[in-house]
Amino acid sequence: MQTRAAWAGFLAFDRRLADAARDGREPIMVQLRLAWWRDRLTEPPAARPKGEPLLALLSAWDAESPSLIAVIDGWEAWKVGEDGGAALALARVGAIEALARLSQLQPDDETRRAAAEWLGHASAGPAPRLPRALRPLALLRGLALRAPDEAPWRTALAAMRLGLLGR
Repeated sequence: MQTRAAWAGFLAFDRRLADAARDGREPIMVQLRLAWWRDRLTEPPAARPKGEPLLALLSAWDAESPSLIAVIDGWEAWKVGEDGGAALALARVGAIEALARLSQLQPDDETRRAAAEWLGHASAGPAPRLPRALRPLALLRGLALRAPDEAPWRTALAAMRLGLLGR
């Protein structure tokens, strides 16, 4: 169950950071919003505000919070700096490696390659063999590699296959 909470927390957290750093916001506002998250994740879990449900969901990440802080830094480097998203890509792959560790797995090259392919930072190779705890990564990778103009029913069938079999 902790693996599911860690996945849900990571995906919701990345979505929240994307919203905080969306185009059109003043750079100082982006930095302030990201700094709030950085500050919360460096606090001891007992000192965190109780009114933010995402912080409660991120409690599964307490042992790997530096990986989440790296994702914050990546968003800041991309939206406020001039790195073009390279730091964010590395941080997201690092977060997937942290997810593997939270799932009691040792991250390997297959995990890193699948994460890079999901994020569009590597050319697609054969489908990697991922453990069951990383099935969400197999699903995300597989859907990201599908043609955008594919029939919706084909995409739905592919999602079911990936979710059930991981391939």
